[in-house]
Amino acid sequence: MRIALGCDHGGFELKEVIKKHLEERNIEYMDYGTYSKESVDYPEYALKVAESIINGESDCGILCCGTGIGISIAANKVPGIRAAVVGDVFSARLCKQHNNANIICLGGRVIGPGLATMIVDEWLDAEFQGGRHQKRIDKVIKIEKKYSKK
Repeated sequence: MRIALGCDHGGFELKEVIKKHLEERNIEYMDYGTYSKESVDYPEYALKVAESIINGESDCGILCCGTGIGISIAANKVPGIRAAVVGDVFSARLCKQHNNANIICLGGRVIGPGLATMIVDEWLDAEFQGGRHQKRIDKVIKIEKKYSKK
């Protein structure tokens, strides 16, 4: 498994904690930046991570910004991306089991490092359940295709 990581300045410190945690779990990752707390624009990093998944360079991604919201909105503009803002372990598990989220977005100003690593573990260890959930994802993909033609 290869994970794409990205963040803006508001999520930099949390991304660094997550990198260390992935290393402890022997999980390969690619860091798409940013690499400091200097102010940057989150859409650039959301796009880098989303494109790495769409292009097959990564299997999934983790994005961090101040709240997780802005960076998730940007990532979800890329067809095929299902980025979920997650702030608890229950949502982390279900966004994978039911929605097959291929990116989770975390808020560096909202959650602490302990909860963040628990969320990451729960999401990584969960499996998509398919079945009725695939039917719903197929409907989301249909909406995405309808509006990506415009």
